[in-house]
Amino acid sequence: MIKERGEIMKKAILVISFGTSHLDTIEKTIDKVEGKIAETFKEYDVFRAFTSHMIIRALDKKYGIKINKPEEVLDNLYREGYKEIVIQPLHIISGEEFDYIKNVVRIYKQNFEILRLSRPLLYFENEEEKDYTSFINALDTFLPKSEGYVLVGHGTFHPSFATYGCLQNILSENDKENFLIGTIEGYPSVDNVIKRLRRLNIKDITLVPFLLVAGDHAKNDIAGDDEDSWKSILKANGFNVNVFLHGLGEFEAIWDMYINHLRETIDGKVLGKGETKKGAKVLCTQ
Repeated sequence: MIKERGEIMKKAILVISFGTSHLDTIEKTIDKVEGKIAETFKEYDVFRAFTSHMIIRALDKKYGIKINKPEEVLDNLYREGYKEIVIQPLHIISGEEFDYIKNVVRIYKQNFEILRLSRPLLYFENEEEKDYTSFINALDTFLPKSEGYVLVGHGTFHPSFATYGCLQNILSENDKENFLIGTIEGYPSVDNVIKRLRRLNIKDITLVPFLLVAGDHAKNDIAGDDEDSWKSILKANGFNVNVFLHGLGEFEAIWDMYINHLRETIDGKVLGKGETKKGAKVLCTQ
Protein backbone atom coordinates (compact mmCIF):
# COMPACT_ATOMS: atom_id res chain seq x y z
CA MET A 1 0.00 0.00 0.00
CA ILE A 2 1.30 3.42 -0.93
CA LYS A 3 -0.90 5.71 1.09
CA GLU A 4 -3.71 5.18 3.54
CA ARG A 5 -5.94 7.86 4.99
CA GLY A 6 -7.98 5.71 7.35
CA GLU A 7 -11.71 5.16 7.60
CA ILE A 8 -12.63 8.72 6.57
CA MET A 9 -11.77 7.97 2.94
CA LYS A 10 -13.93 5.32 1.35
CA LYS A 11 -12.40 5.26 -2.13
CA ALA A 12 -9.47 3.09 -3.16
CA ILE A 13 -7.41 2.28 -6.23
CA LEU A 14 -6.08 -1.26 -6.36
CA VAL A 15 -2.99 -1.51 -8.57
CA ILE A 16 -2.46 -5.09 -9.70
CA SER A 17 0.77 -6.36 -11.25
CA PHE A 18 1.92 -9.83 -12.23
CA GLY A 19 4.79 -9.21 -9.84
CA THR A 20 8.49 -10.02 -9.68
CA SER A 21 10.86 -11.43 -7.07
CA HIS A 22 13.60 -8.97 -8.13
CA LEU A 23 13.45 -6.15 -5.59
CA ASP A 24 15.63 -3.81 -7.66
CA THR A 25 13.11 -3.69 -10.49
CA ILE A 26 10.11 -3.41 -8.13
CA GLU A 27 11.63 -0.17 -6.87
CA LYS A 28 12.27 1.12 -10.40
CA THR A 29 8.91 0.17 -11.89
CA ILE A 30 5.95 -0.93 -9.77
CA ASP A 31 6.80 1.48 -6.94
CA LYS A 32 7.11 4.32 -9.44
CA VAL A 33 3.80 3.65 -11.20
CA GLU A 34 1.94 3.28 -7.91
CA GLY A 35 3.55 6.47 -6.63
CA LYS A 36 2.46 8.38 -9.71
CA ILE A 37 -1.09 7.07 -9.31
CA ALA A 38 -1.18 8.12 -5.64
CA GLU A 39 0.15 11.56 -6.56
CA THR A 40 -2.41 12.01 -9.34
CA PHE A 41 -5.52 10.65 -7.60
CA LYS A 42 -5.12 12.10 -4.11
CA GLU A 43 -8.73 11.40 -3.11
CA TYR A 44 -8.09 7.66 -3.38
CA ASP A 45 -6.06 5.36 -1.14
CA VAL A 46 -3.73 3.17 -3.21
CA PHE A 47 -3.19 -0.53 -2.56
CA ARG A 48 -1.09 -3.25 -4.20
CA ALA A 49 -1.73 -6.83 -5.31
CA PHE A 50 0.12 -9.37 -7.47
CA THR A 51 -1.51 -12.00 -9.65
CA SER A 52 1.42 -14.43 -9.57
CA HIS A 53 0.89 -16.68 -6.56
CA MET A 54 4.33 -18.19 -7.12
CA ILE A 55 6.01 -14.79 -6.84
CA ILE A 56 3.95 -13.95 -3.75
CA ARG A 57 5.24 -17.13 -2.09
CA ALA A 58 8.82 -16.47 -3.23
CA LEU A 59 8.87 -12.93 -1.80
CA ASP A 60 7.52 -14.17 1.50
CA LYS A 61 9.96 -17.07 1.74
CA LYS A 62 13.08 -15.18 0.61
CA TYR A 63 12.53 -11.72 2.08
CA GLY A 64 9.56 -11.97 4.44
CA ILE A 65 7.70 -9.53 2.19
CA LYS A 66 3.92 -9.99 2.27
CA ILE A 67 2.05 -9.20 -0.95
CA ASN A 68 -1.67 -9.91 -1.20
CA LYS A 69 -3.64 -11.52 -4.00
CA PRO A 70 -6.37 -9.33 -5.58
CA GLU A 71 -9.18 -11.11 -3.75
CA GLU A 72 -7.39 -10.71 -0.40
CA VAL A 73 -7.10 -6.95 -0.88
CA LEU A 74 -10.78 -6.69 -1.83
CA ASP A 75 -11.72 -8.68 1.27
CA ASN A 76 -9.74 -6.23 3.39
CA LEU A 77 -11.21 -3.17 1.69
CA TYR A 78 -14.74 -4.51 2.21
CA ARG A 79 -14.08 -5.06 5.91
CA GLU A 80 -12.61 -1.56 6.20
CA GLY A 81 -15.74 0.01 4.74
CA TYR A 82 -14.55 1.19 1.33
CA LYS A 83 -17.40 1.87 -1.07
CA GLU A 84 -15.69 2.73 -4.37
CA ILE A 85 -12.88 0.61 -5.80
CA VAL A 86 -11.12 1.16 -9.11
CA ILE A 87 -8.67 -1.50 -10.27
CA GLN A 88 -5.73 -0.64 -12.53
CA PRO A 89 -3.85 -3.67 -13.90
CA LEU A 90 -0.23 -3.06 -14.89
CA HIS A 91 -0.21 -6.04 -17.23
CA ILE A 92 0.76 -5.42 -20.86
CA ILE A 93 -1.92 -7.46 -22.64
CA SER A 94 -5.39 -8.76 -21.74
CA GLY A 95 -4.29 -12.37 -21.28
CA GLU A 96 -4.73 -15.05 -18.64
CA GLU A 97 -3.82 -12.77 -15.74
CA PHE A 98 -6.38 -10.19 -16.85
CA ASP A 99 -8.99 -12.98 -17.04
CA TYR A 100 -8.11 -13.82 -13.44
CA ILE A 101 -8.73 -10.21 -12.40
CA LYS A 102 -12.03 -10.11 -14.31
CA ASN A 103 -13.17 -13.26 -12.52
CA VAL A 104 -12.36 -11.69 -9.15
CA VAL A 105 -14.26 -8.52 -10.10
CA ARG A 106 -17.35 -10.53 -11.04
CA ILE A 107 -17.32 -12.27 -7.66
CA TYR A 108 -16.72 -9.13 -5.56
CA LYS A 109 -18.81 -6.60 -7.50
CA GLN A 110 -21.81 -7.01 -5.20
CA ASN A 111 -19.70 -6.06 -2.16
CA PHE A 112 -19.13 -2.45 -3.24
CA GLU A 113 -21.23 0.44 -4.46
CA ILE A 114 -18.73 0.93 -7.29
CA LEU A 115 -16.16 -1.61 -8.48
CA ARG A 116 -14.61 -0.73 -11.83
CA LEU A 117 -11.86 -2.46 -13.74
CA SER A 118 -9.51 -0.42 -15.93
CA ARG A 119 -7.55 -1.93 -18.82
CA PRO A 120 -4.00 -3.24 -19.38
CA LEU A 121 -1.43 -1.20 -21.30
CA LEU A 122 -2.59 -2.35 -24.75
CA TYR A 123 -6.32 -2.85 -25.18
CA PHE A 124 -8.09 -0.36 -27.48
CA GLU A 125 -7.15 1.08 -30.85
CA ASN A 126 -9.91 3.18 -32.37
CA GLU A 127 -10.69 6.80 -33.19
CA GLU A 128 -10.94 7.80 -29.52
CA GLU A 129 -8.70 5.41 -27.56
CA LYS A 130 -5.37 4.72 -29.23
CA ASP A 131 -3.43 2.54 -26.81
CA TYR A 132 -1.14 1.06 -29.44
CA THR A 133 -0.37 4.39 -31.07
CA SER A 134 0.29 5.96 -27.66
CA PHE A 135 2.67 3.13 -26.82
CA ILE A 136 4.56 3.55 -30.08
CA ASN A 137 4.90 7.27 -29.42
CA ALA A 138 6.07 6.50 -25.88
CA LEU A 139 8.91 4.33 -27.22
CA ASP A 140 10.38 7.37 -28.96
CA THR A 141 10.82 9.10 -25.60
CA PHE A 142 13.24 6.60 -24.07
CA LEU A 143 14.76 4.16 -26.56
CA PRO A 144 18.36 4.73 -27.73
CA LYS A 145 19.13 5.05 -31.45
CA SER A 146 19.54 1.74 -33.27
CA GLU A 147 19.33 0.28 -36.76
CA GLY A 148 16.70 -2.17 -35.56
CA TYR A 149 14.76 -3.02 -32.42
CA VAL A 150 13.37 -6.31 -31.15
CA LEU A 151 10.75 -5.97 -28.44
CA VAL A 152 10.55 -9.26 -26.57
CA GLY A 153 7.38 -9.96 -24.62
CA HIS A 154 6.42 -12.85 -22.39
CA GLY A 155 4.07 -14.50 -24.87
CA THR A 156 0.95 -16.53 -24.15
CA PHE A 157 -1.18 -19.42 -25.35
CA HIS A 158 -4.21 -17.25 -24.62
CA PRO A 159 -6.02 -15.82 -27.70
CA SER A 160 -4.68 -12.41 -26.66
CA PHE A 161 -1.38 -13.38 -28.32
CA ALA A 162 -2.98 -11.55 -31.27
CA THR A 163 -1.95 -8.35 -29.45
CA TYR A 164 1.62 -8.91 -30.61
CA GLY A 165 0.60 -9.16 -34.26
CA CYS A 166 -1.64 -6.13 -33.94
CA LEU A 167 1.21 -4.08 -32.49
CA GLN A 168 3.54 -5.26 -35.27
CA ASN A 169 1.03 -4.10 -37.87
CA ILE A 170 0.50 -0.69 -36.27
CA LEU A 171 4.27 -0.23 -35.98
CA SER A 172 4.52 -0.78 -39.73
CA GLU A 173 1.70 1.69 -40.34
CA ASN A 174 3.71 4.24 -38.36
CA ASP A 175 6.82 3.76 -40.54
CA LYS A 176 8.60 1.67 -37.92
CA GLU A 177 9.41 -1.36 -40.05
CA ASN A 178 12.67 -1.73 -38.12
CA PHE A 179 10.73 -2.55 -34.92
CA LEU A 180 10.01 -6.27 -34.58
CA ILE A 181 7.94 -8.05 -31.94
CA GLY A 182 8.92 -11.40 -30.45
CA THR A 183 7.91 -13.49 -27.45
CA ILE A 184 9.64 -15.83 -25.04
CA GLU A 185 6.71 -18.25 -25.13
CA GLY A 186 4.57 -18.71 -28.23
CA TYR A 187 4.36 -16.60 -31.38
CA PRO A 188 6.28 -14.73 -32.73
CA SER A 189 9.29 -16.85 -31.74
CA VAL A 190 12.97 -15.97 -32.04
CA ASP A 191 13.08 -17.94 -35.31
CA ASN A 192 10.23 -15.82 -36.71
CA VAL A 193 12.10 -12.66 -35.75
CA ILE A 194 15.38 -13.84 -37.29
CA LYS A 195 13.63 -14.47 -40.62
CA ARG A 196 12.18 -10.96 -40.63
CA LEU A 197 15.48 -9.35 -39.64
CA ARG A 198 17.21 -11.06 -42.56
CA ARG A 199 14.43 -10.08 -44.93
CA LEU A 200 14.85 -6.45 -43.83
CA ASN A 201 18.67 -6.76 -43.99
CA ILE A 202 19.04 -5.45 -40.43
CA LYS A 203 22.36 -6.37 -38.79
CA ASP A 204 22.58 -4.16 -35.68
CA ILE A 205 19.74 -4.58 -33.20
CA THR A 206 18.74 -3.47 -29.73
CA LEU A 207 16.85 -5.99 -27.62
CA VAL A 208 14.10 -4.35 -25.57
CA PRO A 209 12.12 -6.18 -22.85
CA PHE A 210 8.46 -5.78 -23.75
CA LEU A 211 7.71 -6.25 -20.06
CA LEU A 212 6.70 -4.03 -17.16
CA VAL A 213 9.70 -5.10 -15.08
CA ALA A 214 13.25 -6.14 -15.92
CA GLY A 215 13.16 -9.25 -13.76
CA ASP A 216 14.01 -12.90 -14.39
CA HIS A 217 12.76 -13.04 -17.99
CA ALA A 218 14.61 -9.86 -18.97
CA LYS A 219 17.85 -10.71 -17.18
CA ASN A 220 18.01 -14.38 -18.19
CA ASP A 221 15.71 -15.29 -21.10
CA ILE A 222 16.42 -12.09 -23.04
CA ALA A 223 19.82 -10.76 -21.91
CA GLY A 224 21.44 -13.81 -20.31
CA ASP A 225 24.73 -15.37 -21.40
CA ASP A 226 23.34 -18.92 -21.71
CA GLU A 227 23.19 -20.24 -25.25
CA ASP A 228 19.37 -20.31 -25.28
CA SER A 229 18.87 -16.63 -24.44
CA TRP A 230 17.64 -14.24 -27.13
CA LYS A 231 20.91 -12.32 -26.99
CA SER A 232 23.00 -15.47 -27.49
CA ILE A 233 20.80 -16.89 -30.25
CA LEU A 234 20.83 -13.64 -32.22
CA LYS A 235 24.59 -13.27 -31.84
CA ALA A 236 25.08 -16.87 -32.98
CA ASN A 237 23.06 -16.01 -36.09
CA GLY A 238 25.40 -13.15 -37.00
CA PHE A 239 23.64 -10.13 -35.55
CA ASN A 240 25.27 -7.36 -33.53
CA VAL A 241 23.24 -7.16 -30.34
CA ASN A 242 22.84 -4.47 -27.70
CA VAL A 243 20.46 -4.94 -24.77
CA PHE A 244 18.28 -2.17 -23.35
CA LEU A 245 17.85 -3.81 -19.95
CA HIS A 246 14.99 -1.76 -18.56
CA GLY A 247 11.38 -2.55 -17.73
CA LEU A 248 8.72 -0.45 -19.41
CA GLY A 249 7.54 0.61 -15.97
CA GLU A 250 10.68 2.71 -15.50
CA PHE A 251 9.51 5.37 -17.94
CA GLU A 252 7.19 8.30 -17.39
CA ALA A 253 5.55 7.97 -20.80
CA ILE A 254 4.34 4.50 -19.77
CA TRP A 255 3.17 5.78 -16.37
CA ASP A 256 1.14 8.38 -18.23
CA MET A 257 -0.61 5.68 -20.26
CA TYR A 258 -1.75 3.88 -17.10
CA ILE A 259 -2.82 7.20 -15.58
CA ASN A 260 -4.91 7.93 -18.68
CA HIS A 261 -6.50 4.46 -18.59
CA LEU A 262 -7.37 4.98 -14.94
CA ARG A 263 -8.79 8.46 -15.46
CA GLU A 264 -11.01 7.24 -18.31
CA THR A 265 -12.28 4.41 -16.09
CA ILE A 266 -13.02 6.71 -13.14
CA ASP A 267 -14.81 9.17 -15.45
CA GLY A 268 -16.82 6.32 -17.00
CA LYS A 269 -15.65 7.23 -20.49
CA VAL A 270 -14.99 3.64 -21.58
CA LEU A 271 -17.50 1.95 -19.29
CA GLY A 272 -18.92 -1.11 -21.07
CA LYS A 273 -16.96 -0.52 -24.27
CA GLY A 274 -16.08 -3.82 -25.93
CA GLU A 275 -18.26 -5.77 -23.48
CA THR A 276 -21.68 -7.42 -23.69
CA LYS A 277 -24.41 -7.78 -21.08
CA LYS A 278 -25.89 -10.80 -22.84
CA GLY A 279 -25.96 -13.81 -20.53
CA ALA A 280 -25.42 -11.74 -17.38
CA LYS A 281 -28.94 -12.36 -16.05
CA VAL A 282 -28.55 -16.08 -16.63
CA LEU A 283 -25.29 -16.03 -14.65
CA CYS A 284 -26.88 -14.11 -11.78
CA THR A 285 -29.82 -16.51 -11.41
CA GLN A 286 -27.72 -19.67 -11.22
